[in-house]
Amino acid sequence: MRKLAAFTIPFVGLKPGKHEFDYQIDKEFFEHFEYDEFHNANVKVDLLFDKKPTMLELTFKASGVVNVDCDLTSEPYDQPVEGEMILVVKFGDEFNNDNEELLILPHGEYQLNVAQFIYELIVLSVPLKRVHPGVLDGTLESEVLEKLEELSPKAAEDIEDNEKGEEIDPRWNKLKNLFND
Repeated sequence: MRKLAAFTIPFVGLKPGKHEFDYQIDKEFFEHFEYDEFHNANVKVDLLFDKKPTMLELTFKASGVVNVDCDLTSEPYDQPVEGEMILVVKFGDEFNNDNEELLILPHGEYQLNVAQFIYELIVLSVPLKRVHPGVLDGTLESEVLEKLEELSPKAAEDIEDNEKGEEIDPRWNKLKNLFND
């Protein structure tokens, strides 16, 4: 947790107004959270910390790349990530983080650790379905893709050829009539 001490902001000593903080996030950061889906990470997080008399307003902006596995081929690739999050911090009787956009700190608090918020911002900025760009443009050569192509359903032409040359079970022909009715 010592490494995460750099993400602690002692806001009591800050003058009211806007303050900027920059963080460079790498794979080691995610190891503290025991998150192992990223092979590597290079993400820059800019934090605009606006201290007001009764509350704090934090605006996080993340941009960079994380190296992840493709969901289709399991090939690693660099996934660009972009994200923004606004967090309002107010003061109350007890700690409360039930609302994702509002954090309530006890009145006696004098510092805030933003590591958890940066972690959530980056992880949630990665798309749910991760597809290698080579799969999308057809340039990736992979055994997995070849096997998927081999096992994919027959194309429409193959089905038509089958209708002309082979005998089809008459029950299927009855089902085709449902489309015409």
